[in-house]
Amino acid sequence: MENRFFNRELSWLEFNARVLHQGLRKDLPLLERLQFLSIVSSNFDEFFQVRVASVKRLLIENPNYIDVSGLSPKMVLTSVSARAHQIIRSQQECLMSDILPELASKGFVYVTPMQYSQQQTEYLQGVFKQEIYPLLTPLRTDLEAFPHIKNLSTYAAFILKPIAGIKVGSQELKGSDDQPRIALVEIPGGVQNIYWLPSSNKKTKQFALLQDIVTACGTLLFPGFTVEETLLFKLARDADFAVDEDAGSNFIHAMEDVLIQRKSSFPVQITCDETSTTIVKFLMKKLELGEEDVYRVPQIINPGDLMELRDIDEDGKMSFDRWEHFYPADLPEDEPYWDFLKQHDKILHVPYESYDPVVKFISDAADDDDVLAIKMTLYRTGRDSPIIDALERAAQRGKQVIVLVELKARFDEERNIAWANELERAGVTVIYGLKNLKVHAKALMVIRRESDTIRRYVHLATGNYNPKTAKLYSDISLFTSNPQIANDVTMFFNLVTGYSTLQNMTSLAMAPVTLKSRLISMINREIERSTPDNPGLIIAKMNSLTHEEVIAALYKASQAGVKILLNVRGICMLVPGVEGLSENIRVISIVDRYLEHARIFYFQNGGNPELYCASADWMNRNLDRRIELMFPILDKAAFDDVKSILDTYFKDNTNALELQSNGSWAVCERGKKETAIQAQAELYKKYKKIDETKPKSSEKQFEVRRK
Repeated sequence: MENRFFNRELSWLEFNARVLHQGLRKDLPLLERLQFLSIVSSNFDEFFQVRVASVKRLLIENPNYIDVSGLSPKMVLTSVSARAHQIIRSQQECLMSDILPELASKGFVYVTPMQYSQQQTEYLQGVFKQEIYPLLTPLRTDLEAFPHIKNLSTYAAFILKPIAGIKVGSQELKGSDDQPRIALVEIPGGVQNIYWLPSSNKKTKQFALLQDIVTACGTLLFPGFTVEETLLFKLARDADFAVDEDAGSNFIHAMEDVLIQRKSSFPVQITCDETSTTIVKFLMKKLELGEEDVYRVPQIINPGDLMELRDIDEDGKMSFDRWEHFYPADLPEDEPYWDFLKQHDKILHVPYESYDPVVKFISDAADDDDVLAIKMTLYRTGRDSPIIDALERAAQRGKQVIVLVELKARFDEERNIAWANELERAGVTVIYGLKNLKVHAKALMVIRRESDTIRRYVHLATGNYNPKTAKLYSDISLFTSNPQIANDVTMFFNLVTGYSTLQNMTSLAMAPVTLKSRLISMINREIERSTPDNPGLIIAKMNSLTHEEVIAALYKASQAGVKILLNVRGICMLVPGVEGLSENIRVISIVDRYLEHARIFYFQNGGNPELYCASADWMNRNLDRRIELMFPILDKAAFDDVKSILDTYFKDNTNALELQSNGSWAVCERGKKETAIQAQAELYKKYKKIDETKPKSSEKQFEVRRK
């Protein structure tokens, strides 16, 4: 029998290949294709820092380990290097041979240092001296301690040769014959990457990149030397660190230590241009990297540097058509939602619908004299968050505000520490999560005094409380005052903020205690209620699928005749379409203008269907090592809405790719133009139509005062 599981790392690489696939599509707008190419690079940065670093560590600690896909750490690293090199070659070929020439045809020309005219060289030297030179610090490499190379910073390296006869004091500058003099210069961050050049051609605008200006003007950094060779490079270091969970009251300091470690951890991978073999070999030796760890690109180290070109697309012809974020037609804009939510649940589907209702919900609670308390979790919040402002305002008005800030949110640790300190200064009670468990659940509860009772209003979500990513990530959230759900959310907060043991929740399932067992139980129930005439049906949408127990349960269901439709954006270790194992399982993936982030699970349940949303993917980390919540969609209108959303993804014949049993992804059968269905476009049209048909507010009437 074929292997029952794909390798996790290799499956992730195929996800990044699907992102690249969008960049290669000539039918997409030019700057959107460039955006996808830049995402490929940023994805790789995190992949090498975390996943490849962990496999390298495993190779040292347990080289004979064999994973569920049958691969050893060495085999994984060899396969990862081969496939990652393929993807990066395709990305760079597209960038250099397709994207940049197409930009040039539209009048925007990238000029390399070899192409600078005399006028442009003089102009850039002036820019260099005034704006860039003061920010640069050359580092020599012939001292006993090799200079520290920062994680993911771009550097220029120079081989230097003393100019004959030049002296420092009475000493002539002489270098060793067998040891090249190599200096490193960090390319400054926080400044512009694109510099527009003077040109005699009025029909085109020419630009240079900061990385090239530094290498071209490098001789100005080293008086008395000539530059023989240059190299641009970027180093990825190990970022797979765990905080000391026993740090107690010093937990924030322990978290800060992790951030410091990340900057100086062991090297994992280097990206460089193709200009100097000598410097590459020098760096490989100093950083203890092998040839498989070196990724050479023709010219541009960070394709994302080119995204500053979005500013030139004033008419939007090189970008996707602008899509609005519609305010939900059924929610009041000028008054709080309390009365509405007493009667109805409300589903919010961002970014098609605006995230403003979430911000308004928290802001109204902060300003409402009858609101007694606000409790919520914060995982990733974004900069300049109006949610933080509202929570601080609520605390300053004397309300009880409890916020669980998860400091262990990878790569957002520093920002979350800052938010935690700021909230505490405003009077918010801040909880720093649970020992050994990352709190990934997205929950918000408002407790309000009404007449002779206390009522609780709840918001549960598949995505973070981040208004900025809510314009880019597709997520589902639920507003409700359902007493059963409110009781469960109360128990949830008591558990994560105090010493409460988990009581029986009637509606919610929480990882790592009940969520996995509930999922497997519902999969098994589907088997029990499936018949040849009326086979069971499971439809699920998630970011990644890696949990072996869940995959085994899905295989068992497939063998029992249950039909299983999976929409998995990223990693999928399940092998579909294998006779006798998974022939009833179909896996598709959609990469489009919005990042698909919602987790939705449907179980037919013998004709009494159930529908859930969750903060958790079906991964080991989510189900076994994190605090996560899965919540039911109980309101009929809300149920129909979410089910319709889920069904739409499986109708896509424009962007969908389907996973094959050999691990490749095949383009789904494309519809003709008149029958083409693009899931995200269909969803946008749906919300646009709702917005167009909602009652418009009447024109303002002038009130005449009468005696």
